[in-house]
Amino acid sequence: MTAPVLLLTPPFTQLNTPYPATAYLKGFLNTKQISSFQADLGIEVTVALFSKKGLIHLFAQIKEIAILSKNVSRIIALQNDYINTIDAVILFLQGKNPTLAHLIGKRNFLPEASRFAQLDDLKWAFGTMGIQDKAKHLATMYLEDLSDLITECIDVHFGFSRYAERLGRSANSFDELYAALQKEYTYIDNLLIAVLQKRMAEINPSLVAISVPFPGNLYTSLRCGQWIKQNYPQVKVAMGGGFANTELRSLSDERVFEFYDFITLDDGEAPIENLLHFLEGKKNINQLKRTFTLVNGQVTYINNTNCSDYKQGQVGTPDYSDLLLDEYISAIEIINPMHSLWSDGRWNKLTMAHGCYWGKCTFCDISLDYIKLYEPITAQLLCNRIEELMAQTGQNGFHFVDEAAPPALMRALSIEIIKRKLIVTWWANIRFEKSFTRDLCLLLKASGCIAVSGGLEVASDRLLELIQKGITVAQVARVNKHFSDAGIMVHAYLMYGFPTQTAQETIDSLEMVRQLFEAGILQSAFWHQFTMTAHSPVGLNPEKYKVKKVSESIGSFANNDIEHIDPTGADHATFSFGLKKSLLNYMHGACYDYPLQKWFDFKVPKTFIAPDYILRALEQKEFTATKPTTKIVWLGNKPTVTSFTKSKKGMHWQMSELVFQNKQTSLSIKVSELQGIWLAAMLEKLSIRCIKGFTIQEVKENYDAAGLEDFELFWDNKPVNGLHQVGLLQL
Repeated sequence: MTAPVLLLTPPFTQLNTPYPATAYLKGFLNTKQISSFQADLGIEVTVALFSKKGLIHLFAQIKEIAILSKNVSRIIALQNDYINTIDAVILFLQGKNPTLAHLIGKRNFLPEASRFAQLDDLKWAFGTMGIQDKAKHLATMYLEDLSDLITECIDVHFGFSRYAERLGRSANSFDELYAALQKEYTYIDNLLIAVLQKRMAEINPSLVAISVPFPGNLYTSLRCGQWIKQNYPQVKVAMGGGFANTELRSLSDERVFEFYDFITLDDGEAPIENLLHFLEGKKNINQLKRTFTLVNGQVTYINNTNCSDYKQGQVGTPDYSDLLLDEYISAIEIINPMHSLWSDGRWNKLTMAHGCYWGKCTFCDISLDYIKLYEPITAQLLCNRIEELMAQTGQNGFHFVDEAAPPALMRALSIEIIKRKLIVTWWANIRFEKSFTRDLCLLLKASGCIAVSGGLEVASDRLLELIQKGITVAQVARVNKHFSDAGIMVHAYLMYGFPTQTAQETIDSLEMVRQLFEAGILQSAFWHQFTMTAHSPVGLNPEKYKVKKVSESIGSFANNDIEHIDPTGADHATFSFGLKKSLLNYMHGACYDYPLQKWFDFKVPKTFIAPDYILRALEQKEFTATKPTTKIVWLGNKPTVTSFTKSKKGMHWQMSELVFQNKQTSLSIKVSELQGIWLAAMLEKLSIRCIKGFTIQEVKENYDAAGLEDFELFWDNKPVNGLHQVGLLQL
């Protein structure tokens, strides 16, 4: 194919970093020598809208409206202040004008409307933040005020990362979306089409592949497809991404293909390659892979099962070229440490493994290939990709977007990062499982890991078993302590409303969460209400979980979220506000002593959880037998060794003092002279940068061969067992 493929992400996903789907596909197409160009229309529309020229045009579009809210009237009255400050604010949020933080922080530079109303609360919440972060948050509220103006006066569907999401969420019928697409362009539509028109003229593609990860991207993707098919009828339009993978698996409405020619499911590499070969005449239509298209006017799903998917080692390194990386903006929207991490700064996205190594959680879409088919890649290949992306983007921050990163691979990757002396900052999604020992967490920290996020879900052992999460609350507490002690921030995804969950279990779960925060082993969290999905064990077999579907009918368009009734559970929605309000306080170290009833305006049961449940779980001795194959690594510097004589009651012993220096502190230990000499020599052999690795069994054999006695007594007790503080780890 001579003309290139144009890979598009329609508005809006996130503002601080590109959504990675097109970068993954471009990396794959590179391996096939297929020319492609990618564009994130979301950031391009955003910087066009939020500019001096954009705001002048925006305010000019606001016609006389009979009834304006007090808030919007204020914004309109202050329009010149917005117009005169917008370019400077965007440059600041792009990291190009950092000194503006001082002006913003003075609170007399930016115009302020309703989003600033909670500022007293925000001052309490952000009291320890630096001036840059405070200014980013103020600037974000300033943009949110403008967003409120747009929503009220220009485009009711506007949202920074969720444009027209209501139209796309659980749209069993295509009717409402289709009707919206027959209307005149909205203000945002016109901005979008102007950017798209420019890209189409520049690239002149033969195929436009549109990634739709979320419901909030669906409407704009349809607008793009509609315009392309009207103005470039010879160009084919394909849609793929997370929305199609979960929502469109039973698609039957032929009207959708007025906007797209093809819709592909699951991993995109093999489908797009087969599609390109089909368009070039090299394959027939029956050789398409996991693709919906119209055949004789009927929606037809074609899946060439003889065509295998590519292994993860074959798909290439994500390629972020073409994207306007210096135009992304870092916002701090809500008072949540992990959400701030998510939206502040640019992160290269990578995946350690395809699918989920656990694959059992009953609320999750584990029947779908993107979770069901687990395939890790090697640490060496991951590090190669890290180095390629650092060279390409100039950024050393990485977010591993796995369903759950495998602990063994995280260990291998960390060792490889340290061996290569790479300076990277990274975070990942995990399961809170016992594999995350104290020493593994110290290794992860040493390699640049700054945070982990994982699903605690319902902090109730009965419900965790029903979910088949494979963890207990006490285990989560101990794992969180390991991460927190290592200096790695922990974020927990929390769920309420799982089938059969009682009011008592909801309150007990909140008490568990309160104790985790009070113990200092959980730094960030977010509550969400359970949603039953079509491809999860609960959705596939609701009777087993004692819930009922409201309707058995399957729509002709999107089918994923299933409305259901939980006759044995609590009235889950009533708990939403209280759970979230309490969490806001706990995240900022406040109100641990409040009775749980205080968070709710209706009667809730008293908790059955002992007030020291988590502390007692942390005090329990963790005994894990060391396997002979346990790897021993030394991360630290070479110690200084000094010999001296110890005397007591006329007896004399030759001793060694070993002094260890690390970046924060120093540690001194004293052992017998021969043990000191052996330990210093052994640490050099155990260095993580040595080619040969040693197991604990090999270390013991070396110790015995030196003629020393009682290895276990020496190794497992003070002072040697305290050397993890300076880098001696058992993995």
